[in-house]
Amino acid sequence: MKLIEKRVVLHFTGFEPLDGVAHRARYERSARQSAAVWGYSVETGAPEAGRDPLSFVVTTGERDADKAAAGEGTGSPGWQTKSRIHMVDHDALVSRLRGGNTLSQIMAGFRSCAEIMLEGGMRGYFRHAWRFGLFFLFPFLLTALAIALTAQIAIMPFALGFSPWHMLWSGPLALCFFIFAFLPFSERFHTLHLFADWAMAVALGRMDRTDFNDWLKDRAAAVRKALDEEADEYVISSHSMGSSVAAHVIGILLEREPEIFKGKRVVFATLGSAILQCALMSSATLLRARVGLIARCPEISWLDVQCLTDSINFYKVPVVAVSGHTDAPEAKMILIRVKQMLTREHYRKIRKDQLRVHRQYVLGPDLKASFDFTLMTAGPMPASVFTNPDEKRMPG
Repeated sequence: MKLIEKRVVLHFTGFEPLDGVAHRARYERSARQSAAVWGYSVETGAPEAGRDPLSFVVTTGERDADKAAAGEGTGSPGWQTKSRIHMVDHDALVSRLRGGNTLSQIMAGFRSCAEIMLEGGMRGYFRHAWRFGLFFLFPFLLTALAIALTAQIAIMPFALGFSPWHMLWSGPLALCFFIFAFLPFSERFHTLHLFADWAMAVALGRMDRTDFNDWLKDRAAAVRKALDEEADEYVISSHSMGSSVAAHVIGILLEREPEIFKGKRVVFATLGSAILQCALMSSATLLRARVGLIARCPEISWLDVQCLTDSINFYKVPVVAVSGHTDAPEAKMILIRVKQMLTREHYRKIRKDQLRVHRQYVLGPDLKASFDFTLMTAGPMPASVFTNPDEKRMPG
């Protein structure tokens, strides 16, 4: 198997309040963890000035190569791989959705919930991945319960037969409960952040917001420039909500230039993908069409990385077929287990935090495992080795 010497990576980040600089810092930390586990050297370069999206070079190599190159050992210098990583974050959209006051964010969240229900999204969630359906309902049920308790506190004087004048203390008490008790408690579950996540899901499904559509076209233009660089392999990776963003952006490029990937080795890796979070809405016709374009592109190998213990993905669900393209090649499912990537103590600490488990796709490992994000995007082996659990992740 020919080793990769030069790679271009376009990584579409998940729905997190992190810009490209923060995502790069996380990547650097994860790369160091991976290198320590697998025994190779890694150097993460600084962000390159004037690049949009934020870009940096990651150089990996055989750990003994440095000594050999310095004359301290014998043999060849060993393998070395240079990967240019482009962090296509959507922090600008996250900030926009989280920019209003608390009341406006709650109202926008419940509006998104109603829209997803009316468009059949929730029915699709429970039909294909019931745990994802529960993930959808949880923040709204939690907040609805808090609103009901707040109302009960406010009208408590009536229930007790007191004079309406007692509302002068029960009303402020109810407000204090909601602001100073429920809201801090709800942040443990990232409730308002999840409200914004569902607002973005609606926007990417309906494609009815000019600001979102213009942003996607701008990202498509930036990605098009990145693809001009010569490389042995092009990896388009995406995490969570970033998979819907990636499907739109790559779909836009294929609509404009059907032969854009001709002669290139391209891997489209969706990690904990949330494409169906948006695509199951009845109005998401454009997103579903773009999923079909990607699936039918002969140069693209689509790897759909899924995890049993991650409730925020569509485990064992064929994304292409469910998007309405039963005649198109299906994405190759790669099933992983987070508990096999981490020590027992580490996994025990995070297993009840579903958002933390969901982030593990792009974080560093404690142990050698069948999946490693750094090796997929910066290692010496082609990304296709991850389709087979028996393939070597490192050169022999």
